[in-house]
Amino acid sequence: MMSKFGILILTVFIILAGGIMNYAEVTEEVSSIYDFTMNDIDGNPVKLDKYRGKVVMIINVASKCGLTKQYIGLQEIYKNYMNNGFVILGFPANNFLRQEPGSDSEIKEFCSLNFGVKFPMFSKISVKGKKIHPLYKFLTGKETNPGFSGKIRWNFDKFLFNKKGKPIARFHPKIKPLDTKITEIIEAELAK
Repeated sequence: MMSKFGILILTVFIILAGGIMNYAEVTEEVSSIYDFTMNDIDGNPVKLDKYRGKVVMIINVASKCGLTKQYIGLQEIYKNYMNNGFVILGFPANNFLRQEPGSDSEIKEFCSLNFGVKFPMFSKISVKGKKIHPLYKFLTGKETNPGFSGKIRWNFDKFLFNKKGKPIARFHPKIKPLDTKITEIIEAELAK
């Protein structure tokens, strides 16, 4: 176990070396999605702990995919349930046939102009392979998410978490956001 001083020194070294890691990555003591700090689409750090008490959907997205039109359904379920405590966290990823080649600012503009996306979008990350982001390593790991582990299958793979941050469902990319398989679980969780 690394001391707090050791963590501070390591963090300063990493920042000076040009890469910023969140506390959860440095300590490797991750027990929930709330332990992560992610950069939003504008580059600002966001502690996922701010979504504690909400039903959360985490989804990897792409702008040039056959499933990109799912942004319409995602925005609709976000609009339908956001005032009741539901949030979608979109994570652009370029892991599948280079279907998310743009910069964060290009992705933000694309989502806003074409689909009116208002739910929180984050900076582009890797969701598989050698450069997999620790958040997605956590989401797909057998030890950290035994009920819903496994590699990301494609763009728009959906993870659903209850208000306590516990994973409660995972949906195949081809399952549309407004499918009753998804909306019924969201409604049931929001009612609790």
